[in-house]
Amino acid sequence: MDVQKIREDFPILSRTVYGKPLVYLDNAATTQKPRLVIDSLVDEYYSVNANVHRGVHYLSQQATELHESSRETVRQFINAHSTNEVIFTRGTTESINLLVSSFGDEFMQEGDEVILSVMEHHSNIVPWQLLAARKGIAIKVIPMNDKGELLLDEYEKLFSERTKIVSVMQVSNVLGTVNPVKEMIKIAHEHGVPFLVDAAQSIPHMKVDVQELDADFLVFSGHKIYGPTGVGVLYGKEEWLDRLPPYQGGGEMIQHVSFEKTTFNELPFKFEAGTPDYIGTTGLAKALDYVNGIGIEQIAAHEHELTTYALKRLKEIPDMRIFGEAADRGAVISFLVGDIHHFDLGTLLDRLGIAVRTGHHCAQPLMQRFGIEGTVRASFALYNTKNEIDVLVAGIDRVRRMF
Repeated sequence: MDVQKIREDFPILSRTVYGKPLVYLDNAATTQKPRLVIDSLVDEYYSVNANVHRGVHYLSQQATELHESSRETVRQFINAHSTNEVIFTRGTTESINLLVSSFGDEFMQEGDEVILSVMEHHSNIVPWQLLAARKGIAIKVIPMNDKGELLLDEYEKLFSERTKIVSVMQVSNVLGTVNPVKEMIKIAHEHGVPFLVDAAQSIPHMKVDVQELDADFLVFSGHKIYGPTGVGVLYGKEEWLDRLPPYQGGGEMIQHVSFEKTTFNELPFKFEAGTPDYIGTTGLAKALDYVNGIGIEQIAAHEHELTTYALKRLKEIPDMRIFGEAADRGAVISFLVGDIHHFDLGTLLDRLGIAVRTGHHCAQPLMQRFGIEGTVRASFALYNTKNEIDVLVAGIDRVRRMF
């Protein structure tokens, strides 16, 4: 990988912040966008903009072709069996809410159980809690060890005859832990239970093959893989999606409407009520093409090298505490330095042009597990460099000496 050449594709990386060159290390929150993705949004608004599906005029037909070809690009990227299994949403959060609502309404009753993990993002906790309040389901939680690795023996003990679904993230947005979801899916299937994979933090960094994983459902957001905000994907095995009721009602998701009865559209449109973000789906497809052009294996190798280097350099800083030491980990490092509050450290790093994330990272149960309120988080992407890590380390040391 020629990282310097890649950086030229991302105009924002050449800007300054407070007179300092921008060092962008907040990629777990959102990635920057290559020029070709941004250009695709502008070009489509200028030249192809028309509402998709049902339109007989040329622009509508062209926009529809772009939108549906984007669905095929997603299908290929995750190796889904059919485009019927690719539902466009606004992102990971909406994808999970969609599934919780539809699956919960159809298959879960009072006393039924869902299994989550202690490290889940709030978007994979709160929707299940809302369902619990509405229908009286129970939430069971997979514990982890001090390294940030889920305890699979304890996981298997959580299953009962009332367990209806498991929902777990593939990569922790705080610890960087890569969870063994393929093995976990196999265990769930041995109990006859479907499995939802939250791939928001894995899809930009590693090959994700839904058929190889045998995932029943999988979700991710476009903005975390160099695509636009406000567009995401829910993958579901066709046999499951066929059995689920619609999430929202309106145009597009219907076949026939009368005041007496409505029949619903076929997959995938049954779950896509209203005008979709057809411009955004084109941008997502362009982003996936961009990643494919570089090669996900090359990206993974580069980010692994960066993360290994960053861990080594950060551990040289006195009073450094790094959270998450899993053997298999992604390009995320969360840390605290001495008694410096994470917000203070992040704010002062920002004045040096270094963008990191501070807080609980929408994972408060995980913070409680470690007995802390929050951390500073540095997260890496394909365009980051070792020099930027050196700048981060120097910045942290400067702040530490101030305190």
